Amino acid sequence: MANGAARLVVFAGLPGSGKTTVARVLADEIGATFLRIDTIEAAIVSTLTPFEGNPVGYVAAAWVAEDQLRGGRAVVVDACNNLEIARKTWTDLAHRTGVPLRWVEVVCSDPVRHRERVQARTPDWPGQGNPTWAQVRARPWEPFTEPRILVDTIDTVETLVADIRRKLHED
Repeated sequence: MANGAARLVVFAGLPGSGKTTVARVLADEIGATFLRIDTIEAAIVSTLTPFEGNPVGYVAAAWVAEDQLRGGRAVVVDACNNLEIARKTWTDLAHRTGVPLRWVEVVCSDPVRHRERVQARTPDWPGQGNPTWAQVRARPWEPFTEPRILVDTIDTVETLVADIRRKLHED
């Protein structure tokens, strides 16, 4: 994959799994626009009302991503994408813009480490909340039916990003 080539790479994973860290490094390395749903939702909350259960962050991000993709830029999206309906947003966007879509599912297979990450998180933005460990564990997760790159954040960020980049080049 050439830097700057229009392509949509969408990350998915539970809060605290490490997806933001990996997605941000990948976006930097490939020169892509980095879109984080948490940031968009925090901006909305800081100016309006809570969005719990409302897809407004996903919709806003998809519109911004479409502008970037139509401009020929690669986009890396960081969001939970735990439900098929959320993932459909990105599938539809890829079809609409004619760009390739690659999914990256991020997991942390060590529940102790995952819990520690969730409990240590602090909000990055005003209006942004962080879920408790109980909320993360209770969050519904609809299994992927789409092909995806599966990474486990037990490995180092450098190893994960190198593996993702290699798999993106295989397209």
